[in-house]
This record gives sequence, C-alpha cells and structure tokens, in this order.
Amino acid sequence: MDKIALMRIFVEAAERESFVGASQRLDMSAPAVTRAIARLEDSLSVRLFNRTTRRVRLTESGARYYGDAKRILEEIEEVESALVGVYREPKGVLSVTAPVLFGRKYIVPILTEFLERHPEVKVKAIFFDRISNILDEGHDVAIRIGNLKDSGQFAVRVGNVQKVVCGSPDYLNKHGVPNHPADLADHQIIQSSAVEPSTTWWFHSDGGRVSVRVFPRLQFNQNDSAISAVRCGYGITRLMSYQVGEEFQSGSLVRILQAYEAEPIPINIVHLEGLRASAKVRSFVDLVKERLKNNPLINHQM
Repeated sequence: MDKIALMRIFVEAAERESFVGASQRLDMSAPAVTRAIARLEDSLSVRLFNRTTRRVRLTESGARYYGDAKRILEEIEEVESALVGVYREPKGVLSVTAPVLFGRKYIVPILTEFLERHPEVKVKAIFFDRISNILDEGHDVAIRIGNLKDSGQFAVRVGNVQKVVCGSPDYLNKHGVPNHPADLADHQIIQSSAVEPSTTWWFHSDGGRVSVRVFPRLQFNQNDSAISAVRCGYGITRLMSYQVGEEFQSGSLVRILQAYEAEPIPINIVHLEGLRASAKVRSFVDLVKERLKNNPLINHQM
C-alpha cells in the first residue's frame, strides 16, 4: 500500500475519530485500517493517535500531520478533477469565510445567487469576527476587512469601510449632536468590543490624530446588539459603516462626527490559488467583485 493510500486511511480515521468508522467509509476491515495506521506511524517514526477502547484521538504530531495530509490529498484531487473538467466548470464544495454582519448582510445574497448559477456547487459558509488562516482552516475564499499582512495570499480590493459614530434621531434631538469628539464625554456611550475593544477612541482632524476616553454605560461583545441598543435611543455608539449602512439609508440612525473619521479600512477578497484557481473559486471571486463594487453602501474610493 503506497503512502497516498495510507494518508487517505489516516484522514478518514482522524475525521471520524474511529478506526471502525474509517473502515466502514472505505469498505475495509477494521484490522486492515489498524495495520495501515501502524504502518504509517512506523514509516514516520511518530505516534499519530492516542487510542482508547471507544475512540481514537490525534496526538499533537498527528494533528500537524493531518493538516498537511488533508492539503496534499485535496491537491491530488484537484489535479485529478482537472482531467474531468472541474477547472472548466464550477463543481464541488466551496468554503467561504467572512465577518459575521458583513457575511449576513452582503455575502449571503451573493452565495444564493452563485448557487443558482452553478447547480453542481455546494457552499460551506463560516462567519466569525476573527482573522483565520484560510490554509490551516481549509477555506477557499475569505472576505477580509482591514489591512492585510504580507503573505502568499492573492487579494482583490473591492472597496472600503470606515469606523463611524452614530445615534438615533430621538436620542440626538433629546441630548444634542456632538460637534467634536471631546463632546462624547457628555453622552451615554454604547460600546461594541468587536469594533472598539478599547475605551480610548481615536479620530483624525486637520491637526492630526485625536484621542478621546469614553466611559460606556452599556457594553456588548456583538455588533448587532449594539445596533439594537442605539436604535432604541439609549445612546451613541461606534461601528463599521457597513454594519449600519441600511440604518443610515432608512434614517433610523444618524452618522455624526463625520469630519473626524479615521482613514478608510479596505475590503479584500482573499484566496490562495491565484491564476491557477479552480473554476468554483474564479467564478465566485468574480461575482463578489461585481456585486460589492456595485453596492451603494460600500465606499469605492481607493
């Protein structure tokens, strides 16, 4: 049995945490799977699994090997699939990640349109507000909001967002509109730690950067909760412009201190494959570029 075959057995066992489960998936006997794993461990001179009577779990070395083996097997599958047209027609599973609210508001409609266009594609969408390593976590495409670190990733910039301060019309009519960042000291502050983890807020002015210490009365770890509270008229908050773009359009929230907003923050579509990207990745990236560049709620000045 060659090394690639051993890798496939190892990956199945790792994902199912069971040699029996792997044997059923691969139509092999459980002892054959056990022997294959032992042979692989012998060839690598490392222990890949910790075994118990009920399940098996990856060791630290096994977890590292799993990531590499999975990537190698996927690359082999892509090479083989190219012979049957995957690089000509979008097929297979597309894994996409994006920030939570950006994904919900802007990426979900694009995903559904993409699936309508390409019936042989399935999508796995993962939305969270942390920066993931798309190679380690197995994502095909990531929507990134922020300055990118220098890496081997391919990026397409499609617009910008900004940190914006806002309040409801009712609140501002009752308590007044701040004209300078220092005026925030006289207002009730709602803080979303996902956007502003610090109570020191930075602004820009003609004289340079301006810092203001705020004292939030209401703090959230989720942006949509902060949006709900500010819409209810409880106070003033600071969020990303894309998170409250619809509220600005409807008039339920008012953008304030716009003259002091910091530099725009770029939106990029990131993937790993570049010009060699599969058809599913190329097609999705092209659709996201088209839809986001035509979205009136996104700033397109580069």
